[in-house]
Amino acid sequence: MQLDLNLLAALDALLEEGSVAGAAARMHVTAPAMSRSLGRIRRTTGDQILVRTGRTMTPTPYAIAVREQVHELLHQVQGVLAPSRELDLATLERTFTLRWHDSLIALSGPALLAAVRGQAPGVRLRFIAESSIDTPELRRGEVDLEANANRPSAPDIRAENVGESRLVIVVRQGHPLTRIRTVTAEQYADAEHVTVSRRGNLSNALDDALARLGLTRRVVATAPTEAAALEFARGSDLLISVPEATTRSAVADLGLAVLPLPLELPSAPIYLSWHQRYDTDHAHAWLRGLARTALAM
Repeated sequence: MQLDLNLLAALDALLEEGSVAGAAARMHVTAPAMSRSLGRIRRTTGDQILVRTGRTMTPTPYAIAVREQVHELLHQVQGVLAPSRELDLATLERTFTLRWHDSLIALSGPALLAAVRGQAPGVRLRFIAESSIDTPELRRGEVDLEANANRPSAPDIRAENVGESRLVIVVRQGHPLTRIRTVTAEQYADAEHVTVSRRGNLSNALDDALARLGLTRRVVATAPTEAAALEFARGSDLLISVPEATTRSAVADLGLAVLPLPLELPSAPIYLSWHQRYDTDHAHAWLRGLARTALAM
């Protein structure tokens, strides 16, 4: 049997109004049209629903028994087809999963968590590490928000550029390059380097920029996270080249120095990405707004 949701609305109106005329006025249809709907409901349920007693109509025992259930079902359907435009943050209970680059978690995660806790104490955030391969969790709904330097190519994934940061060199305090007023491209290339790559790549756009100048550098190691790479730089003369914004909290804590990068490269972008299914999800939109602010700080 195929369910007609219009009959559910008509049944709710009939049970609430207790008459065909009243239900017709409520549904903005004619009385004959509502009578036809009542006939269809009777055939579908096998019950009279309303029976005439004198000048009024009285609900049957079955109608009385299902009245509240019908009203609740209609309310749920309306909620699905026309979701509420209001979001009650004080009572919102939801867990969001965020897959962010580790440096962005360290840099912007605390500000985002504080904002969420201040507005919606029932919301929980799950920050998870990036994978070494491209994974479909955004599409499957297992990840709510991604934040990294990669713009997704899938047509069903939304992406917004929420910030950018220029690349800088990070070295230990006392490194020989800290005694040079301006590091040249040749000096940069002559040093030994650690790259950050969750896939273990030994080359990146920096090597392409050096190649255009006829230069090459020696990469002696890769690290899956910036935190690990910074530790390598901290205890050696190795160089690490990373976005300036991601070094703010770590440099002072680890006793590292920041130097300008002697190459003409565009700033590293920061993309916030989500699946299109969440475009009109008000709680998700609220979180995106907070994340956008935190990442832009």
